[in-house]
Amino acid sequence: MAVPTTLAPFSNRTFRDLWLASQVSNLGSLIQGVGAAWAMGLMTESHSMVALVQSSNTLPIMVFALVAGALADSLDRRRIMLLAQAFMFAVSVALAVVAWAGWLTPWLLLALTFLIGCGGALFNPAWQASVGDIVPREQVPGAVGLNSMGFNLARSVGPALGGAIVAAAGAAAAFTVNAASYVAFILGIVRLRVPERDLTLPREGVAPAIGAGFRYLAMSPALLRVMARAALFGAGASSILALLPVYARDTMEGTAVTYGVFLGCFGVGAIGGALMNAWFRALLRNERVVEIGFAGFALAAAVLALLPVAWAVIPALVLAGACWVLALSLFNTTVQLSTPRWVLGRALAFYQMAAFGGLAAGAWAWGGIADEAGIAVAFGISAAVLVAGALAGWVFRVSDFGEVDLTPLGLVTAAEPQIDLRARSGPIFVIVDYEIAQDDVPEFLALMQERRRIRLRDGARRWALLRDLERPEVWSEKYYVPTWVDYARHLARRTKADDAVHKAIRALHRGAEPPKVTRKIERQTVPRHDDAPPLAPSDLA
Repeated sequence: MAVPTTLAPFSNRTFRDLWLASQVSNLGSLIQGVGAAWAMGLMTESHSMVALVQSSNTLPIMVFALVAGALADSLDRRRIMLLAQAFMFAVSVALAVVAWAGWLTPWLLLALTFLIGCGGALFNPAWQASVGDIVPREQVPGAVGLNSMGFNLARSVGPALGGAIVAAAGAAAAFTVNAASYVAFILGIVRLRVPERDLTLPREGVAPAIGAGFRYLAMSPALLRVMARAALFGAGASSILALLPVYARDTMEGTAVTYGVFLGCFGVGAIGGALMNAWFRALLRNERVVEIGFAGFALAAAVLALLPVAWAVIPALVLAGACWVLALSLFNTTVQLSTPRWVLGRALAFYQMAAFGGLAAGAWAWGGIADEAGIAVAFGISAAVLVAGALAGWVFRVSDFGEVDLTPLGLVTAAEPQIDLRARSGPIFVIVDYEIAQDDVPEFLALMQERRRIRLRDGARRWALLRDLERPEVWSEKYYVPTWVDYARHLARRTKADDAVHKAIRALHRGAEPPKVTRKIERQTVPRHDDAPPLAPSDLA
């Protein structure tokens, strides 16, 4: 049954305790969001400024997530999460103090919410990547769904509660509640214990790690398709959340409580979407689930534009919440299960940059359109964008889970250097010689095209395929890596899916011996002294 699969991660005490702690923090964040949006609505009549409250909280994720992803792959994720939560707690306390003192202005509100967003940008890749450290791989989809459900469970209560708090005591009270809510999550992370990470190889620096992340993404078509669809969905779907405060106030002539109730309806739908997610995945391919998410949200936006009455708006918001979770949780799970552990933090950072970048840009755009043409027009255009996003599946199809086996092979270099090679020595050139029959050349070239993608994705540079002019059956694959440690990393990154290509190429090799592998250290100039002398006989043992 799908439901037990969805709830299975709760059998893991570590995940369960941290999930419960996160709900308190989620509740506080949503209460703070209601307070910030409503406070901005009271301080200015500009729809754009109100929409920028959401942008200021999501823009940092697009700007800083990549650095955060590199840190999550290189450093202790638990410490990163603690640092991020402590920073957000400090900024939230400052926001509450400023609000109680009466010093809050529109731009100061945006600045402080931007800083809170910076903390979230640092926190999210480490937290998302830690899911796979806490639960087994087969429970990752359920854990991602439960995280989405937990957030939206808080969304179903938090906005209404936030609206009541703002109506009764003002935005400053909402900011105070949010500051207090961080304590539970901080304590939960302090108690978090996850398995030690394999640190056989030295840590990558932040800049090289970011470069490796870019290379991996550029050479991973499945991930690029997910990023493109996430950006489209974020851009189109941001209209409802960005404009809902002014829609509740102006179009529906409501109060802060009305806005909170509307967000609560969105949250209720999101909970239903999370619970139905496993059933949808069991019945439909991932691409069909994504198309349903796009089309359903488009329908909800169209209803808000054309039928601004409670009996239509409330079910439309429930539908929008369900489709929100169906799409975004599936994008997240696809990234988690389509990326090896060594680069997962960076892949999740790219995903968040795409999704939240779309949200930030969309929120700004819908606010401007609403200022110029009205809220109904903005919702109508966003519905059209979402329909286009559903049709984009013809080009940017989201892959199904399990299409590739990303289990690492655990390869290490079989070479035993006979010279005094340091970890940073390099660059290292690698040449692999094959003997290929003429009849097998077309198949060999097709396989080598895939081999090139794998090599470059995993850190190789200047890959080339050479053919011997005098012995045309001899082909040489050549590439280099910057250092000897980078060569070790390159080998360690090979997965079982990659090994299928390697074995297919080996099957075409016609030589009596296996393909010959030659490793050389490059010298572009002639040094005056030998900087890598042969090892002493005692060192060769």
